[in-house]
Formats: sequence, C-alpha cells, structure tokens
Amino acid sequence: MKIAMIGTGYVGLVSGVCFSDFGHEVVCVDKNDAKIAMLEAGEVPIYEPGLDELMAKNVAAGRLTFSNDLATAVQEADAVFIAVGTPTRRGDGHADLTYVMAAAEEIAVNLRGYTVVVTKSTVPVGTNKQVKHVVRKANPEADFDVASNPEFLREGAAIDDFMRPDRVVVGVQTERAEELMGDIYRPLFLRDFPVVYTDLESAETIKYAANAFLATKITFINEIALLCERVGADIKSVSKGMGLDGRIGNKFLHAGPGYGGSCFPKDTKALARIGQDVATPLQITETVIKVNEEIKRRMIDKVLDLCEGSFKGKTIAVLGVTFKPNTDDMRESPALTIIPAMIGGGAKVRVVDPQGRREGEDLLPGVQWTDDAYKAVQKAHAVVLLTEWNEFRALDLKRVARRMETPRMADLRNIYAPQDAKKAGFDAYVCIGRPDMIAKPDEGDEATE
Repeated sequence: MKIAMIGTGYVGLVSGVCFSDFGHEVVCVDKNDAKIAMLEAGEVPIYEPGLDELMAKNVAAGRLTFSNDLATAVQEADAVFIAVGTPTRRGDGHADLTYVMAAAEEIAVNLRGYTVVVTKSTVPVGTNKQVKHVVRKANPEADFDVASNPEFLREGAAIDDFMRPDRVVVGVQTERAEELMGDIYRPLFLRDFPVVYTDLESAETIKYAANAFLATKITFINEIALLCERVGADIKSVSKGMGLDGRIGNKFLHAGPGYGGSCFPKDTKALARIGQDVATPLQITETVIKVNEEIKRRMIDKVLDLCEGSFKGKTIAVLGVTFKPNTDDMRESPALTIIPAMIGGGAKVRVVDPQGRREGEDLLPGVQWTDDAYKAVQKAHAVVLLTEWNEFRALDLKRVARRMETPRMADLRNIYAPQDAKKAGFDAYVCIGRPDMIAKPDEGDEATE
C-alpha cells in the first residue's frame, strides 16, 4: 500500500514511520524545506523515545521517504493522510481548520485514481464532510472517499501506542473505503487489536470525548487532592483505593500541577465550543477547563508559601519544565504559568530539564539553564519539582539540602515522602494532597554526607 502523510509534526511523523514499519511505502510530506532536509539527513525534529531508530530502519529498507513535493506524493498514493496542526483559534476556542482545508484543496487537484483522503488530525464533528466538499469542489471528477482516523498517541509512548493500540477508530462512508483502511491496518487486525468501524461523525466525536474524559479524571483527582489537604487525608492512599476499583482504574489518578500538552487543553476547549454551537453546553468539560487553570495558579501559591510569602531576591531551582516526562513538548505546561510568576515576583530561576531547553529558551525568557540538578540547587532558597523525569526520582536529598541556602522543596509530583525530606535535612517540604512538612528549629536530623 502506498501512503502519503501530509505533515511531519508529532502525529504525522510518528504515524508515517510506524506505517512504514507495517510494510507500507510511505512518503512524509512537509512544506518546511529545512525540516525535510533534517529528516533526510536522519535527524528527528522532535523527541520521542525510539523514533530515531525506527525511522532509520525503514529509511534503510526503502519504505520511508521525505519530500516537499505534495503533488507527486498524492498522485502515487492509495491513501493520503492529513496530519497538519489544528491549533486553538484565538478568541473563541474553536479548532483552527485553516491548514486542514488548505491541505485538502491541494490534495484534490493532484488525485489520480481511487484514493482515500484520511483525516488524522484532531478535528471537530463535521470536518470530514467539509473536507469531502472541498475536494469535490476543487476536483469534480476525482474518484475518492474520505475517512476519519483519529490518533490516540501518548507523547513519550507513541510508538508502543501505535503498534499495540487499545483500539483503532475508523470512520467511513463506503465499503470501499472500509476495505482499503482495513488493508492499511491489517497487521494490527491479524494480531487481534480491535478496529472500530463507524460513521464519520462518531469517529470525530470519539477522539474529543476520550480526551475530555481523561482530562476530567486528572482534574477530579487534583480537586480531591485539595480536599485531602484540608481534611488531613493522603491523596496517594485515596488514589490507590479508588484505582483498585475495576470500574475506575488507576490510570490518570496521579495528583499534580494540572494537565498540559498538545491534546487535552486544545481538545477540551474545542469540545466545549462544539457543544455551545449546537446549544448543548458541556458543563462538565467547561468546568474541567476552568478548574485546571485554577490548579496551575494554586501551585504558584504553594511555592510562594514555601518562599515565606515573597519571591523577591530568592533563587529557585526548577526540576523539569516539559508538560510530562519523555517528551520535549512545552505546550500548555504548568511551568509556563508557574515560572513567569516567580520571575515576575523577583526570583532568579534555574532550570534543569533533559529535553525542555530547545523550546523552553524561547518560552521562558529570563531563566538560567543548567544540565545538572545539583548545580541548579547550589545556594538556592527553594527547589521545585515540576516534571517527574526519571533522573529526578532518586536524587540524593541530603546532598541537595546541604547545597541549598535554605533547604526547602515543593514536590508538585509527590515523588518523595515528607519524612524522607525531613531526614535529609529539609526545613520545609510541600506537596499535593498530603500534609506538608515544616520542621521546627529543634526537629529533624542534621543533613550529613
């Protein structure tokens, strides 16, 4: 099967590489000449564990190529996937479909023979029918179908998600399109991974509904964490007790500083707008959006309390700024709310993140970057743990405390235990959904080597 993947962003590149590993001939197309040159040189423009090796393997096998020539790629393809950006439109929260429709129009005039035009990008309900209209208008004689094939890739685990999915969702209008999409995904079908065939509108809705539900789950546990702080409960015990209920499950029940990334913020806003447009307000989703922003701002107050009510003159070390570990994605990261508040309050901020610097240097002006957590905490008045990268999970807390001017920690991922911080010599340790630890002058073990 010959596939053209239009767009080499996160979704397009991961999908294109994985389809080629299925044995299909894939050409990934992008108008950004610099990005295509980088890919042809074997360089991956995003950080995703294992992607560079898988890409190199399939390039070497001759199944994967990169091009800025959309016309040729489309003319030779059996299926053309649209995987361009759908950012939140300024002002109204709608998904911006400018790039999708532009791609559809350009695809249309280059179609040769029967082709399925597949929307891989996350798009509002009704978009695929709009794509069909655009293609038909631009090329009335084209022999084509449209399909909706939303992605469900987690950054940091995208390859495994693609190769071993919980399900594949395919929205189609004809048996011909269903058959072709079945051929594309046959390697998964043969291994008994479920493929859900449905109509276009249902496929579009599934993507938004799934992401909104997961965002709701995260926000719910973060609200329960606040309640735990007020009543003296421990959110880790509460989460474990809830998660063992098979009807609930333990995923997405980890309290933190609020969700971020490329999907949940954008998709919840878009779903809320869809509901408003059809006079069906999605009150739970709208509340989730509001509460998540409140949670991020509440993290500022936690760190401010740790700094005794003022950031002015303080040196603060921040461990992790990407929205989650194993990605370089900074989009909607809680760090983009918390760190500017520190700097605005007069703090000097040092940042350590294994992959965040590439995007973070532009998004977080005024911070000092370093590649070592122990250097970052030198003479610092506080350390804030924002992203649970593996290298931050087993720090020598005694060494950290000894290097600091005032040993104080805001553990916003609940990686450590208050008693461990106390034994290591921290004067103060604040976390989420558990009792904080503020050592009295005559308490605690002295930090030693």
